[in-house]
Amino acid sequence: MASNTHFKLSTALALVFFALMNLADAQGLKVGFYAKRCPNLEAIVYKTTARFMNVAPTLAAPLLRMHFHDCFVRGCEGSILLNSTKSVQAEKYAIPNLSLRGYHVIDAVKAAVEKACPGVVSCADVLALVARDAVTQIKGPYWHVETGRRDGRVSNAAEAINLPPPYANITVLKAMFGANGLNAKDLVVLSGGHTIGNSHCSSFSNRIYNYSGRGNSADTDPKLDRAYVPRLKSKCKTPNDVMTIVEMDPSSFRMFDSSYYKLVSKRRGIFESDAALLSDPETKAYVERRINGSIEEFFKDFGNSMVKMGRSGVLTGNKGEIRKQCMVVNA
Repeated sequence: MASNTHFKLSTALALVFFALMNLADAQGLKVGFYAKRCPNLEAIVYKTTARFMNVAPTLAAPLLRMHFHDCFVRGCEGSILLNSTKSVQAEKYAIPNLSLRGYHVIDAVKAAVEKACPGVVSCADVLALVARDAVTQIKGPYWHVETGRRDGRVSNAAEAINLPPPYANITVLKAMFGANGLNAKDLVVLSGGHTIGNSHCSSFSNRIYNYSGRGNSADTDPKLDRAYVPRLKSKCKTPNDVMTIVEMDPSSFRMFDSSYYKLVSKRRGIFESDAALLSDPETKAYVERRINGSIEEFFKDFGNSMVKMGRSGVLTGNKGEIRKQCMVVNA
C-alpha cells in the first residue's frame, strides 16, 4: 500500500538521522545513582505510584508504553512528557501517542520527589521508575532501574516516526530496535508487553477489512487466523472505527504474564508487528520457547531488555537539565 511505502522510506531516513545524532554515553547510568542525594527516591516513587494503581490498575500498560515511546524518540530523556510550545507540537500529540495516559501519575510522583529532594531527580528517571513499579504492582517482573538520566529540552511530534508502527514487518522492526541498541531477542521479549493493555481498532482494522486495498471488506490478512477474524469484527464493526478499543491479549489484559506468546503462535496477535515475530527464525524460536517455558525466565528476560532499552540515547553529566516540572522545560 502507498502509505506503507511512504512509511518505509521515511523510516529509513529517520533511522539515518537517529544514527547521526550525538547520543550520550549510557555509562553515566547506574543503579542507586541518587543514593546520597535522594536516598528515599525509590520508596517515594513506589508509594506514590501505588496510590494510583490501587484505584486504576489498567494504568500499568500505558505507563509502560509511555517509557517505551519516550526511549524510541530522542532516547530516554523525558521528551514524551513535554507540552507543546507556540511553535512546535509536542510528541505526546503525535498520532501514535494519543492513546497514552497516566501523565498525571508522573506529575504526582515528580511532585512528591521534588518535595523530598528538590532539583535532584530527572523526569526521565521518574518515568523509568514508575514504568517498572506499575508493572511490578500488577504482579509483573521487577528489574533494577539504572538512573542518572537528565531531561531533554526538545519535543517534536514529527519525530514520532521513530516509533515502531503496528503494521511494521520484521525487517523494519529489527532496524528500529537496532537503532536503539536492541537486538532481535530484545524485540520479541519487549513485544511481550502486549500481554497487558488495549488497542484502538484503527491500529489493526486493515487486517480484517480490505487488507489488499481492493475494496473487498472480506479481504483479510492471510497471516491472521481466519477463525479469529469474526471475533475481531464483532468488536470493530466497521473499517473506520476509531473509537472502540480491544484487548491485545484477551485472556490476561490486566495481568502481566507470557500468554501473549501463545496468542502469537496461534496467529491471533492483532498487529502485523505481532505476526512478524513468526517470520524470523530467532524471534519465532523465542515465541515457541515461551509457550512451555517458565514465567521466571520470561520475567528475567523482560527486565534485562528493559534495562537495555533504558540506556538508549540518554543524556548524562552536564547535558540536558533536571526539570522542575515534567511538562515544561526550566525557565
